[in-house]
Amino acid sequence: MKSCLQFGRALRCLTALVFAAAQFAAPASAHAPNEPPHQLFSLGDLKLESGQVIRDFSISYVTHGTLNADKSNAVLMVTAIGGNHHRIDYLIGPGRALDPAKYFIICTDAIGNGLTTSPSNSKTQTRMQFPRFNMRDMVNSQQRLVTEKFGIKKLVTVIGASMGGMQALQWGVSYPDMTASIVPIIPLGRTPAWTTGVLEMLRQTIMADPRWNGGNYAADAPPEQGMRLWSGWLSGVITRTPGFQEYLYPKASDAVGFLKGVEDGGWKRMDANDWIYQSWAYDDHNLGTSAGFNGDYHRALKAIKAKTLILAGTGDLLNPEYEAQEAAHYIPDIRYVAINAQRPMGHVSGGGISAPENERQNQEIAAFLASVK
Repeated sequence: MKSCLQFGRALRCLTALVFAAAQFAAPASAHAPNEPPHQLFSLGDLKLESGQVIRDFSISYVTHGTLNADKSNAVLMVTAIGGNHHRIDYLIGPGRALDPAKYFIICTDAIGNGLTTSPSNSKTQTRMQFPRFNMRDMVNSQQRLVTEKFGIKKLVTVIGASMGGMQALQWGVSYPDMTASIVPIIPLGRTPAWTTGVLEMLRQTIMADPRWNGGNYAADAPPEQGMRLWSGWLSGVITRTPGFQEYLYPKASDAVGFLKGVEDGGWKRMDANDWIYQSWAYDDHNLGTSAGFNGDYHRALKAIKAKTLILAGTGDLLNPEYEAQEAAHYIPDIRYVAINAQRPMGHVSGGGISAPENERQNQEIAAFLASVK
């Protein structure tokens, strides 16, 4: 990026970033014909930690590569809030950190993302009748997929960004003997008041739209204005740093056009109820409330046996970096990397939108996995 500006190619660089941001905000159902097909694995009625049940539950996933004979080369990818199994595609492919020639990569869709069973697609528990779920419910459904569908007893790694990074940490706590390593990218081990405040204001932005109608909007009349503002705030403001925006838009008024593009390209990417339900799970996340830890967050972190690589976003306004730093202080076998300390981008450091950040992550993850036994 810096070299682009130095050689007078700022416009092309900016165009590339805007395109990447649009890709980052693609609809959850986006899927090209040449990509591995969606698959669904039925788990029947999924009992949640709360005691409630998601009826007729199916988890969505795709796979890359081939599972070897002793089932020792499996990698599990877990996705971000509002994201799908494409969320870390920038890490998957020949010559990348997650090379399908080496690993069998299972890319999952989290509860509530519109592909796995969700408020928007449930036939029996539609919209606000859907039970609330938490991050451990997501992880437990993934563990059943890994063991029941594929017969895998141990994973090379569990990797994900944002809410995916939160799930990766939860895997390390909930299933310590199944995870040789974990790679949480821009994660939280627990959700601080700041993040809950951000999510609550985003929820209120959606709910203030008259079309919201208590969550009972018609499929052909979604709360468009609320979702436009949600998309602009989330993808265009909160996930970035002031410095990064100033770097991209020396003329401040140009940011208005950028935000209009984010809203136009992003408001349809997820059903409003689905995002709200996932955001409630985000709110509730705390590794310390896992079974056996009696609310002791630090003890839960200390119990992680997996070799751990945390990749954090400097200046992150959604998942504050100090939370990742604190988690790293207590995890026994840890490597901590600030993705872009010299040019803080914030949460989009792990968004796959910029070549230098993507290259840094691929290098770090490839080297880390090479050390995993």
